[in-house]
Amino acid sequence: MAGIVKAIEYYIDGGRKGDSQIARKGFAENATMSWSENGKLKSVPIQELYDLYDQPQKPDGGVSYKISSCSVAEDVAIVRIESKFGYNEFSDMFTLVKDGDGWKIISKVYHKK
Repeated sequence: MAGIVKAIEYYIDGGRKGDSQIARKGFAENATMSWSENGKLKSVPIQELYDLYDQPQKPDGGVSYKISSCSVAEDVAIVRIESKFGYNEFSDMFTLVKDGDGWKIISKVYHKK
């Protein structure tokens, strides 16, 4: 479980510090990010998240999260967190795969509350 939390922490810390280089440590190179916008599926390369992290301003109100569920089957995991980036709150769901000794996020799906 510690390796899974570490990957999620890279995601959160990258947003907290506005630094995609930190977030990249938790994601697979070909990871994706998906959500529903006006009832339509949107899915993009994780680079779009990195671009948001690298914008000059950091979120007002801080960054926080809590894990609400985690399901692990050997070398795959699904994690749901409730997160806050500034004044925006999200339900984030991640699919992770064990890569060598570590875990990598291969997909991030989110809902803005």
